[in-house]
Amino acid sequence: MEERARRWRLVLGGDAEGSGGGAGGSGGVGGGLSDEDMRMDAALAALYDSGRGGGNGGDSSRSAGLGASAPRVARWLGDIRSYFPSTVVQVMQKDAIERLNLTRLLLEPEMLEAVEPDVHLVGTLLSLNKVMPETARRSAREVVRKVVEDLERRLAQRTRTAVAGALDRSARTHRPRRVSDIDWDRTIRANLKNYLPERNTVVPSRLVGYARRERAVVREVTLCIDQSGSMAASVVYSSVFGAVLASMRSLRTSLVVFDTSVVDLTDQLHDPVELLFGTQLGGGTDINRAIAYCQGLITRPADSIFILISDLYEGGVREEMLRRVAAMTAAGVQVIVLLALSDEGQPHYDRDNAEALAALGVPAFACTPDAFPALMAAAVERRDIGQWAERTLGIRAS
Repeated sequence: MEERARRWRLVLGGDAEGSGGGAGGSGGVGGGLSDEDMRMDAALAALYDSGRGGGNGGDSSRSAGLGASAPRVARWLGDIRSYFPSTVVQVMQKDAIERLNLTRLLLEPEMLEAVEPDVHLVGTLLSLNKVMPETARRSAREVVRKVVEDLERRLAQRTRTAVAGALDRSARTHRPRRVSDIDWDRTIRANLKNYLPERNTVVPSRLVGYARRERAVVREVTLCIDQSGSMAASVVYSSVFGAVLASMRSLRTSLVVFDTSVVDLTDQLHDPVELLFGTQLGGGTDINRAIAYCQGLITRPADSIFILISDLYEGGVREEMLRRVAAMTAAGVQVIVLLALSDEGQPHYDRDNAEALAALGVPAFACTPDAFPALMAAAVERRDIGQWAERTLGIRAS
């Protein structure tokens, strides 16, 4: 069978065959599937087919291919890891949890040992944290730890490098030590009065450069994270970034999570796994209460960065929330709203609240984890974050 026809057969399933038969039928483009292709097709059919005649005699239920059996699901998880790359496996696992209602089966240790760890799975496990038996909790912690360690390897050094450089550049001096320390943009602006039209140049009478400050706390950073169910991936990424920022001596980092209650997890930033198990995904949302608590953590408004990570669906007092944000910005706090910190694309969010915040000069936009180090660097340098988002992310902040 030609490779192209084989691929289309696996994409379209048994309905692509002339006879409309199952994975191993003899008609149409599917007749030449190898034994391995048929096993791959069966794994796909168990998840994505409704009534292909393979799982349960044509039953239209998508769960027919796996059933509510932990051993059977564990075998299926092992199969897909054999046939597909890890990125595809993660998508299929996420679809299986959503389509086949496998959430309860994730409480089984053998299931947790079979899955491919990823951010979405961590979010599901955290939502089950309070009902998880102790045997499954130990396995769940190992899954979460693997994901956290992978994220730290991928993101930690870039974050430290970007933020440390921004901290250096944020300190100004009129006596830069090296040419590389000169802030040419600010120097030119400060010396425009010395422009010589006949030479088409500016003669600088004073320099503006970057000082080098390493030991003192230069910025206070407060991460305020909505832990409603839709924000699961954002909670995971935020916890990892919070731990990385907390390791930098020039920053004083606080991390607060909230639903209708507010929990300060700053003392757990040294261990993001423990921090994540201190969250409770789901429930309502009271952004106003969370901001009120965070206001009490800010001791140096002009040197503070407040990052609210939320879809902005407010269950508390909206007008009071907006008044608090306005008071923070008036005091000099740099306020940023991230509608999501994840790779999941355009999030759902309350557009009315986003527009109200934008009217206060507070940008609201989604940010991918890979872009977050640059965002933090821009915030440390007190750049216009709305312009940064448009230039760097290609989006116009709400």
